[in-house]
Amino acid sequence: MTNSNENTYLVVGGGIGGLATVLSLANSGRRVKVLEQAPEFGEVGAGIQLAANATNVLQHLGVMDKISEIAVFPKRLVLMDAYTGNELAALDIGETYRERYGAPYVVLHRSDLQRILLEACEEHPNVDLYTNQKIVETVQDDDTVTATSANGEVHTGKALIGADGLWSTTRQLFSDDQPECSEYVAYRGAIPIEEVTNIGNLDDVYMWIGPNLHVVQYPVRKGELYNQVVVFKSSQYKKEIEKTDEWGTPEEMDEVFAKTCDKVQTAISYISRQKRWPMYDRKPIDNWTDGRITLTGDAAHPMLQYLAQGACQALEDAPYLANMLDKHNDDVEKAFRAFQEERLPRTADVQTSARQWGEIIHAVDDTSILLRNTVLANHTVNDFQFIDKYHGYKKLTNKVEA
Repeated sequence: MTNSNENTYLVVGGGIGGLATVLSLANSGRRVKVLEQAPEFGEVGAGIQLAANATNVLQHLGVMDKISEIAVFPKRLVLMDAYTGNELAALDIGETYRERYGAPYVVLHRSDLQRILLEACEEHPNVDLYTNQKIVETVQDDDTVTATSANGEVHTGKALIGADGLWSTTRQLFSDDQPECSEYVAYRGAIPIEEVTNIGNLDDVYMWIGPNLHVVQYPVRKGELYNQVVVFKSSQYKKEIEKTDEWGTPEEMDEVFAKTCDKVQTAISYISRQKRWPMYDRKPIDNWTDGRITLTGDAAHPMLQYLAQGACQALEDAPYLANMLDKHNDDVEKAFRAFQEERLPRTADVQTSARQWGEIIHAVDDTSILLRNTVLANHTVNDFQFIDKYHGYKKLTNKVEA
């Protein structure tokens, strides 16, 4: 079956970044077709942190009111020593933060965010949603792009945007690189808030850090659930067993965290052990645009989670792409090049910074730990210098900002 509309934009991938891109394009008057490879739309994982650079986009897309009904608005980001239990530093993310950046810091369940974006797309007259669309071939000519799925369906449109995540097949049009395993694994889960004991302030986001490990904790779903993520570097990792579950096991997790403080031990006791997430990223590439095809989100710039900026950067992509299409009157090739000119260096910097931040929080040697903790000890709750360049990005409106 062939579905052809030469004025339609094809978006491959229906995750958070893909759907935000769809909404940005649809809200600016464009027809959009979403091609999702799964049998149904959905998100795996648990909680997600969204800084102001992301919530500014969600406000711009018109979905922030619905998100506010289900999200939690934490008051502080707190770094804790996983062994001593001491607070190392904190940052105010309440009213002062909102006034500085024009939008709040929120935490919520990934599935709630994805559902709200999906519902907005379902209700939008400019959007068509397709599932079971594993794209196996993408071909462009002077005027159109054609995507063929494994089930034989063919979709033709004005342009194609690859938003198909870390393991993107669209990216293969630009690079033969592969995701790089960090040798870290994550265990995630959210438990009913009434089951939680031995924690700090429920208004805060906690990150407990130590050599080659950390734990993140915060409430989600209006405070009904408590999200926890346990991360550690596996000494069992070997390249030859990378695609197996023989490394980063629950048993190794218990060993790695055995001497951490009581509150971290409590977190470990509650964490779900049925599924583990090996942590991958890729190095920045120097091009993700060719003619009528471009990449966004994790397909373009997958990053480690240590700055909580992966989804935020995908959300940043969405309105900027629509802005460039407006600016260049839907001259797709010019717009996509302008999109990349802005977004590639920005996201490459965040990707690189996420790796560096991971090294800092997971520092092993005494000198590095002392230096880090000394810097943190001199940090005040209203000192935003370390996050300004990430959280302060606001290139959102159809009027392109300088």
